[in-house]
Amino acid sequence: PGARRAEGKMAAPVSEVSPVLEPGAAPYGNFPNYSRFHPPEGRVSLLPGGLLRSLFPAAARPLLGLDVGCNSGELSVALYRHLLGLQESEGSLDQPAAGKDLNLLCCDIDPVLIERAQQCSPFPASISFANLDIMDSSAREPFLSSYLGRFGRSTFDIGFCMSVTMWIHLNHGDNGLMEFLSFLSSLCKYLLIEPQPWKCYRAAARRLRKLGRNDFDHFRSLAINGDMAERITQILTKDCAMELVCCFGSTSWDRSLLLFKSNGSNYEGRESSEQEQ
Repeated sequence: PGARRAEGKMAAPVSEVSPVLEPGAAPYGNFPNYSRFHPPEGRVSLLPGGLLRSLFPAAARPLLGLDVGCNSGELSVALYRHLLGLQESEGSLDQPAAGKDLNLLCCDIDPVLIERAQQCSPFPASISFANLDIMDSSAREPFLSSYLGRFGRSTFDIGFCMSVTMWIHLNHGDNGLMEFLSFLSSLCKYLLIEPQPWKCYRAAARRLRKLGRNDFDHFRSLAINGDMAERITQILTKDCAMELVCCFGSTSWDRSLLLFKSNGSNYEGRESSEQEQ
């Protein structure tokens, strides 16, 4: 992939995504006005105040966060404000020390959405938006390693995957979903996931058919199906050495917010090697 650089922003690998004029034809979930349909408040209101302090009472700051599939950034910014206890009116000029507590890297496959996020971000010093296909290992490995290396780290403290798993699953199949979850679990100490329920898979496939588009390559062959929150929990706890810490409830559009913690040797080994350096 080529490189894309905006003024004062990080360069990032670029994936070619065709412009989407009809929202139903967004095959990667890259809806242009997503936050109008599922407002950020519907998620952040479920998360307790002081969550970062309770999860990382003694950790060195800044904490590092990774938001995969950030769309145009509205939810990323809302999560950032909520986690740091910032009011809606407060921007980076009002909170010069905010970046000392949390740096958030947000990525999405759609370069148009990322450009919009970069232009609208109220925290350009501590929230970075990057165009990245997270399933392209040749692109993600050097890019994420470079970002983490700026902080002398090899892992993120917390990852966010909000209504993204279905799109990974539909476009990359069962093996792709498992590889994606395995990768995130090895890279993040905590992982907050909002899986789409199975009815959303059927709705996404139906939208494509109504538009006369080809069906998702893997939809009819997916063996991982049914209760997707339960299936993803099984994968993370049985195959990825994570434990379910908490379910924060469900949004009004019937999606659970699940928090997992790594208890595996992969993450802990990387942490130990950092501390020894």
